[in-house]
Amino acid sequence: MSVAQTTLALSEGFLGFLGGGVGAIALYAILGLLLMLVGFYAIDLTTPGKLNELVRAGKPNAVVLTASGLFSMAFIVVVAIFNAGGGLIEGLLAAMVFGLVGIVAQVLAVRVLEWAAGIQIGQLIHADELTPASFVVGAAHLGLGLVVAVAVA
Repeated sequence: MSVAQTTLALSEGFLGFLGGGVGAIALYAILGLLLMLVGFYAIDLTTPGKLNELVRAGKPNAVVLTASGLFSMAFIVVVAIFNAGGGLIEGLLAAMVFGLVGIVAQVLAVRVLEWAAGIQIGQLIHADELTPASFVVGAAHLGLGLVVAVAVA
């Protein structure tokens, strides 16, 4: 073999490495999607009214709260996946457990903050006009999402 042929050849095991990496990406992406769905439904279950219906109806405060809630859940899920160590199975399990605990902590923290601020979330998300209180709750989602994400780390 000439020098040019050997430098262009793939290392032994390279395709297996690629396949394993692509498989891990797919599994973590599926886990991330599932955790985001759990996060959305956790927000939806702890909020008066059906968020997906309110968002489709164009209720602006529901849109702000849903968007900020999903973004805060993404912080938690990303950090849980990023910090998952060990082999693939151990990493997926760790990301799942820490992600779920983070989601529960996030939802509880936001609800406590809403209560402490005296925000009537049911009235807020059903309002037809955008109100400043939705930005307060949205900021609480984002801020607490960051706090919980760092705690997951």
